[in-house]
Amino acid sequence: MLKVGLTGGIGAGKSEVSRLLVECGAVLIDADRIAREVVAPGTPGLAAVVEAFGEEVLAPDGGLDRPRLGSIVFADPEKLAVLNSIVHPLVGARSGELEAAAAEDAVVVHDVPLLTENGLAPLYDLVIVVDAGPETQLDRLVRLRGMTEEDARARMAAQATREKRLQIADIVIDNDVPLPELQGRVKEVWAELVRRAHAPRRSSQEGSRE
Repeated sequence: MLKVGLTGGIGAGKSEVSRLLVECGAVLIDADRIAREVVAPGTPGLAAVVEAFGEEVLAPDGGLDRPRLGSIVFADPEKLAVLNSIVHPLVGARSGELEAAAAEDAVVVHDVPLLTENGLAPLYDLVIVVDAGPETQLDRLVRLRGMTEEDARARMAAQATREKRLQIADIVIDNDVPLPELQGRVKEVWAELVRRAHAPRRSSQEGSRE
């Protein structure tokens, strides 16, 4: 099994890259999706979030009001840290269960938005960073996700800098390019992942960066 960490700044297009890798044959473990599952209605995770932030973060249907919670934590690093301390252990446990269920020869891609921020690079055989310029990120968040510019900038500022992400990258995928070019690059990367998956096991710290 080859364990790959996939990350990138918000709006960099990481989800598109993960989708393309799945088309190639990767087993995807999506931390964002799992993060939603562990705070679904009736879960201990949601109860812990409500205890920490109050019932104002609940939607009328009893689920988590994500925009409301986001507006609270992304403008306050301390509150964001509290939220992370609740959610991250739950996500980690569930991710481990899914990884254990994958085939022995699988390429398992962990889509982890906060991989850099949480110092998780050593957990993987290699790290892929999806990279895009801040202007591109901002445009996508405002134009495609409907965020206000203020909210988008706050979320970008709450993450690691572009430079810090690139420092931990074994492979960089430039997503400031048209989709056909991105598709071609992902296929190249997939071929490299398959090659590494079938190569003799090496330390995750070894190997050249691309």
